[in-house]
Amino acid sequence: MQALGRQILVEFYDCDKDILTDEKYIANAMVEACVVGKATVVAHTFHSFSPFGVSGVVVIAESHVAIHTWPEYGYAAVDIFTCGETIEPWVLFNHLKAAFKSQKASNMEIKRGLFETEPGTKLLHKPEGA
Repeated sequence: MQALGRQILVEFYDCDKDILTDEKYIANAMVEACVVGKATVVAHTFHSFSPFGVSGVVVIAESHVAIHTWPEYGYAAVDIFTCGETIEPWVLFNHLKAAFKSQKASNMEIKRGLFETEPGTKLLHKPEGA
């Protein structure tokens, strides 16, 4: 079986609480992670909540990277979903772990869009004519 994409569900713990309230810093870190990971940034939007917390998403041509923060717990939930073979999602993970000064992280990688293919046949992420 081959997969169209890889998704990493990330839990960042013991992060810098001030960083997790800073919408501009988070947006910049998320976009920068995508650039460092060689993703193609299409658009991004972020929102600060009252009294604190930030949610946002960076849409990339290869899928998306999303975040929700709980500064009061020093916690951020991040979803890194990439399609194709040009991006290594763990590069984004490592960049964000450092950017948020996370002392502990857990993660789970899953394959998305699993298809049976003939032996020796490669699953095309962008089929011709699509």
